[in-house]
Amino acid sequence: MARLVLQRLALLIPTLFGLSILLFLWVRALPGGPATALLGERATPEAVERLNTLYGFDRPLHEQYVRWLGQLLQGNFGVSSRTRLPVLEEFLTRFPATIELTALALVIAIGVGIPLGYVAARYRGRFLDHSTVVASLIGVTIPVFFLAFLLKYVFAVQLGWFPSTGRQSPAMIATHPTGFYVLDGLLTREWDAAWDALLHLVLPALALGSIPLAIIARITRASVIEVQSADYVRTARAKGLKPPRLRRRVVLRNAMLPVATTIGLQVGLLLSGAVLTETVFAFNGIGSFLADAVFDLDYAVLQGFILFIAVVYALANLTVDVSYGIIDPRMRARR
Repeated sequence: MARLVLQRLALLIPTLFGLSILLFLWVRALPGGPATALLGERATPEAVERLNTLYGFDRPLHEQYVRWLGQLLQGNFGVSSRTRLPVLEEFLTRFPATIELTALALVIAIGVGIPLGYVAARYRGRFLDHSTVVASLIGVTIPVFFLAFLLKYVFAVQLGWFPSTGRQSPAMIATHPTGFYVLDGLLTREWDAAWDALLHLVLPALALGSIPLAIIARITRASVIEVQSADYVRTARAKGLKPPRLRRRVVLRNAMLPVATTIGLQVGLLLSGAVLTETVFAFNGIGSFLADAVFDLDYAVLQGFILFIAVVYALANLTVDVSYGIIDPRMRARR
């Protein structure tokens, strides 16, 4: 298992290196250029020229890239042209909010999607199966931002069951040692603060996790149906293996490999969907800050945040690879 982890970590290096090149060239191709973005309203031709000379933006692209890569390796991701704060500081401030939101959305997607897909496969061809297929199709086709507005209007504005914006109520006085509001409330035993933060997470997480939930349910259903018709399942059933154990130890376990792959791929979808979800709910995370950076052409933030998100996505896929060996010991033997 340790050898597999080291192999996957080694593959991350060329992957992230190639991504950094594409990201660097993409940002440099945006209109205006870095100097214009940094100067903002003060971007006169003379000022732009001075800044290009000062930061080396007038040098060949390969020299700019080597310099930028060297700064990245030193932990220097630049300074935001909007807040005038280091990008790394901005990221560490907003990273917990997005992780909380993504984690809860993933828990909802997995916790509902896998049982729903399994039950649909078990009762294949019946009303429950057809209902699940229709519901999953609706879940995939509804845009995240539309569902977010719908949930916000119904459950926050009309019914008042949940808060409509933010991570925590403005009147709530709470201690935040880690930046993870729910966890902070539990650690400090401020139960009201933890509950309030959790309520603020529910609607954004439901909106964000809707598409992954539908996809996981469909993949689980298809995988379970395929495994149920496999020869080794029929053999186990003929040998008298009891149905509960057969479903748990043989069917469900073997059906989890494609589901695990799907879950890993959904992490990227959740991180990208957080941009829209956080904007709708005014959730102060990476997604909303990245959306503002796109409109304001904040080059340093775009480069740094996208690279950070790519690292998280790559680590999520590493976790999926490791899970293969846990789910199916035969995978460890092959590697």
